[in-house]
Amino acid sequence: MNPGIQTSRDSKLVVLVTVLLTIAGCTGGDEYADIRAFMQEVEAKPRGSIAPLPEFEPYQPFTYGAANMRSPFEPPIIVPPKSDEQRKNIGVKPPKDHVKQYLERFSLASLSMVGTLQQDNDTWALIEDNTGGVHRVQVGDYMGAQWGQIESIDDARIDITEIVADGAGGWLRRPRTIELKGLD
Repeated sequence: MNPGIQTSRDSKLVVLVTVLLTIAGCTGGDEYADIRAFMQEVEAKPRGSIAPLPEFEPYQPFTYGAANMRSPFEPPIIVPPKSDEQRKNIGVKPPKDHVKQYLERFSLASLSMVGTLQQDNDTWALIEDNTGGVHRVQVGDYMGAQWGQIESIDDARIDITEIVADGAGGWLRRPRTIELKGLD
């Protein structure tokens, strides 16, 4: 036989014996016996049961019923007595079934009188709005944001009566005048 082959076989045998001894050394002895005994003891005990979840009542939201009442943390509101002017205007209210006219979109401060027209016995005033449009109005027409009704038209001015809130839950008549533009 070839001596090189013999050496190779011997070295393989040595490696095999070393591996077997190593494996045998690792498996020798029962060092985990105490853990296995503990696990068997725990598994042998009776198992407990988990209690079912309690039944919950559905949430009932709280409805606050005093929203329209006076706050208990604020002093009561004292309504001052009405002045002579307010007592004189009892029954004054804005018109209920009033169809708004075009010039009621604008405040009176943004409207100006630019002239008059007269035909037969009818007199019209020419009103310019803040967009540059010119409109014809006559006595009885409304203009301005506060139910301003035209009472009279003169060559140089328009007299208007507005209905405004008096601050105490009532309404007042307030006279206003629009003068011809350029007379300022």
